[in-house]
Amino acid sequence: MKFAKVALIGCGLMGGSFALAAKRAGWAHHIVGFSASQTSRQKALSMGVIDAAADSIAQAVLDADLVLLAVPVKATTACFQAIAPALKSNALLMDVGSTKSDIVLAAQATLGDKLHCFVPAHPITGKEVAGVEHSDADLYKDRALILTPMASSGAEQIQVAKQIWVSLGSYITELTPAAHDAAFAAVSHLPHLLAYALIRGIFQQSNGPELMALGGPGFRDFSRIAASDPVVWRDILTTNREQVLLQIAHFKKALNEFEKAIETNQHNELEDMIRQASDLRFNWRLSANQNSEE
Repeated sequence: MKFAKVALIGCGLMGGSFALAAKRAGWAHHIVGFSASQTSRQKALSMGVIDAAADSIAQAVLDADLVLLAVPVKATTACFQAIAPALKSNALLMDVGSTKSDIVLAAQATLGDKLHCFVPAHPITGKEVAGVEHSDADLYKDRALILTPMASSGAEQIQVAKQIWVSLGSYITELTPAAHDAAFAAVSHLPHLLAYALIRGIFQQSNGPELMALGGPGFRDFSRIAASDPVVWRDILTTNREQVLLQIAHFKKALNEFEKAIETNQHNELEDMIRQASDLRFNWRLSANQNSEE
């Protein structure tokens, strides 16, 4: 597996990490990057993350064998529109977006006769910091990679996409776009929303800074993702709106049950709810550890 030219659209954390991992894997001969921010693409070039910086999406994509789109999800449609005319008919186009149904619709509306080139992907990884300066060649190693191939995705493109992510150390799961969005609203999108709400709730109190200063390791672990990129997460939460709202409703119900037990001094019921959650979390961790060893 060799690619004479790889186009990277979006020279940030995810795209930059992909480029570094591709270079280490040895199958990317020449990586050309484009970002809407000239500062970002010049920084990526000066760091050696990319080999050349393009002045436009079309320039980056021209003659590329592989195109990775690593931009906020609401920028996807405009990027597809710029990519389609320049994309080779036998190229592979992938994204790394955290939502999938909206991206599939955008591809169907914009890619035309290049639609078979597109294989949607979502690496389950990241950092709470953004920017190419935080790129990490190990970002995708030992991480799940969700593929949501469309009926229109070419068989060759799907196979190459799998080979690429396996070469970066990822393990692959296939889901439909709808199943992906429902699942990640629960295990990713809602937790980020809760972390944002927690920090806002604390700082809306007059002694918020003092409360934050007292936070220990558990608080730091829970609130860490509240430092994530605001634009990226604004787009994720709004593009997956229906599924996020559904998960908010489930969470409100569970929180109300805890509130009622505390308010009415139902000690036994409160203990039972805590024990159930603790057991579920412990058994999930045990199962996850066993699966990682297999």
